[in-house]
Amino acid sequence: MSNHTLSFWLLIGLLVLLLIVGRLIAGLIWWAIGRATPPTQRLATRTGHALSGRRRRLDAISARFPRTSAWIGARFATDRFTGLPLTLVVILAGYLVSLASDLAEGVIEREEVVHFDARVNAALAPLRNTDLLHVFAQITHLAAIPTLVAVVLVATAFLWADRRTTYIPGLLLTVLGSQALTYVGKYAIDRHRPDFLTFASAVTPSFPSGHATGAMAVYGFVAYAIARVLPSPRMRFELAYWCAALILLIAFSRLLLSVHFTSDVAAGLLVGGFWLLAGFALTEFLNERAKRH
Repeated sequence: MSNHTLSFWLLIGLLVLLLIVGRLIAGLIWWAIGRATPPTQRLATRTGHALSGRRRRLDAISARFPRTSAWIGARFATDRFTGLPLTLVVILAGYLVSLASDLAEGVIEREEVVHFDARVNAALAPLRNTDLLHVFAQITHLAAIPTLVAVVLVATAFLWADRRTTYIPGLLLTVLGSQALTYVGKYAIDRHRPDFLTFASAVTPSFPSGHATGAMAVYGFVAYAIARVLPSPRMRFELAYWCAALILLIAFSRLLLSVHFTSDVAAGLLVGGFWLLAGFALTEFLNERAKRH
């Protein structure tokens, strides 16, 4: 551990400042998106005017290729989850898969990402204050397997008691899928851990980070389940921001404790994000089917 670490209270102050500034920036972005997005009725009117000149051409194509046109139309329908929302989820999930596969390829072939990992690990030396490390050791325990199992069991019990049983399969898919893929990746790639520069250690291979995966999957799905019943967009925004902050703090704790490289943590977040989208999709599908019946 470096002898030239910054003081504990300075680091805590910087962390609090970072969270506050991040909240302000996120709030401004949220406000700007809300102002820039036109009301639904006005948007529909504009879209109708834009398409009115092309209606005959579209009708001719639909008449010639009825099945293909119906399938494409269903993929962009906005009145049900299996339309445009599912299409966007699938596109985003595919993008996450592409990012994760590129990252894994860079690690396996020991490309620039490996050198970047080493530079980041060395750059964190001034932050490895002993007292701060103990704080982040407690944060990292929030994504340990026993803690995540307890959170999943409590969440399942609450969902069952609240008669929201359609959320339980999505939660289990997110958690089990993300953990299974993470441990397959760990032993398939078999990457060595960084040098243990603090009191923390680990025994499993390094890539991807199981803590980052678990934090994204479990806390992300719990936040989603809570947000679905919150009465206002402002409350959902606050929940999303502070849940994201918690996930990022857990992810950063793995770097600060020198038990993971940056690419390990990034890959864990991508794996957790992919399975989180899968859990969202399954839950919304089950909710939609339950409403129909």
